[in-house]
Amino acid sequence: MTTMTDSSVREFKMPDVGEGLTEAEILKWYVQPGDTVTDGQVVCEVETAKAAVELPIPYDGVVRELHFPEGTTVDVGTSIIAVAVGDGAAAAAEPVQEAVQEAVAEEPKPEGRQPVLVGYGVSTSSTKRRPRKGTEAPAAAQTPSAAIQAELNGHGPAAPAAPAAPVTGDRPLAKPPVRKLAKDLGVDLATVVPSGPDGIITREDVHAAVAAPEPAQTAAPRSEPAAPAPSPSAPTSYDTTRETRIPVKGVRKATAAAMVGSAFTAPHVTEFVTVDVTRTMKLVEELKQDKEYTGLRVNPLLLIAKALLVSIKRNPDINASWDEAAQEIVVKHYVNLGIAAATPRGLIVPNIKDAHAQTLPQLAGSLGELVSTAREGKTSPAAMQGGTVTITNVGVFGVDTGTPILNPGESAILAVGAIKLQPWVHKGKVKPRQVTTLALSFDHRLVDGELGSKVLADVAAVLEQPKRLISWA
Repeated sequence: MTTMTDSSVREFKMPDVGEGLTEAEILKWYVQPGDTVTDGQVVCEVETAKAAVELPIPYDGVVRELHFPEGTTVDVGTSIIAVAVGDGAAAAAEPVQEAVQEAVAEEPKPEGRQPVLVGYGVSTSSTKRRPRKGTEAPAAAQTPSAAIQAELNGHGPAAPAAPAAPVTGDRPLAKPPVRKLAKDLGVDLATVVPSGPDGIITREDVHAAVAAPEPAQTAAPRSEPAAPAPSPSAPTSYDTTRETRIPVKGVRKATAAAMVGSAFTAPHVTEFVTVDVTRTMKLVEELKQDKEYTGLRVNPLLLIAKALLVSIKRNPDINASWDEAAQEIVVKHYVNLGIAAATPRGLIVPNIKDAHAQTLPQLAGSLGELVSTAREGKTSPAAMQGGTVTITNVGVFGVDTGTPILNPGESAILAVGAIKLQPWVHKGKVKPRQVTTLALSFDHRLVDGELGSKVLADVAAVLEQPKRLISWA
């Protein structure tokens, strides 16, 4: 056995993949103990309070141990994986081999048989014994010899559909340190469900066995009558089929905290305007046919975003933040335009950096990339930092409008309602027109009613007459 010194093992710690983050949840491991890794190889995916991020390993070596299973939330700075490097890399796979050889050495040998070379198994006898009634092992259960044979031939044993009951005489596969840990904690390894490669029990499996609740009593004592089953018409509080509990963590946890903080810190004011966007919808169709926009995402949101940017240019004080410590209003001379996006992991608000400096085709490209990245769950934490104003398009859900809550640190957020064909007075006559309702929420410490009204009115004017994009831009 080769002894690895501390210098031959590198501990990879959970990094701070976003500014100020304190923890992350391990979503998926892409490697297992014994796997060879190279510098820059992605070893796991984690979810922070802002996004899901893939973590690359910064050195070459062999994975020695994964310190946490999937689904565990780990503090930033805590080691999550040990990798043997240099001279220790060759020895990293030895514990697995030792566990296999140990199981071979301690496996009961049938009488009249001679030990054989490891990896070649025991010769099969044509003699069959009739098993005693009630002791027959499940057909799907695999004997230690079969499992070891498959491992040494390079094929892992097939995983059973469910953990099988321990068979007398079998010795669970586990590394010596894990066996010692189980002994110290009073855990019978035969009762532990393994999660490691090829059925090897890990430290996490032992700890999980300790933390697992004791099985509930399945029958009442004979001295007492069993309690009657509850009637379907009289549900009880312990009927878990009536409720589903979802842990609040990651993006959802951060969003909840941010919304509570924003709602009770910044005094919100919301104003509304209903606007005829028929000409804007016609312009959208024209741009779709323009060769300059080939391959780009062209939709009403593109022109609404441009209209908001034009209004901010005309009313720059709306683009600001409140510095509580310094008791100052900080006016931003750039616009990082946030776009609220609903994803399977929760609501996120990535932003387009320096959106104020982009042409309409450039803005179309940025919006398309932002939406695609968000849908794929690959939005980086950096893309969600530093926003100045935000747009939330609730209209995609068929909603007329809403009262949006400010993104923390921002002064304004524009909600866009559904665009619907409605009767509208146009040139003195009632005609069917494309109409939507806009809602602008703003921080009343920074923005008074006059400024908020001017910004909302400007956006509406541009969408009614989109040619103003040219004269006001």
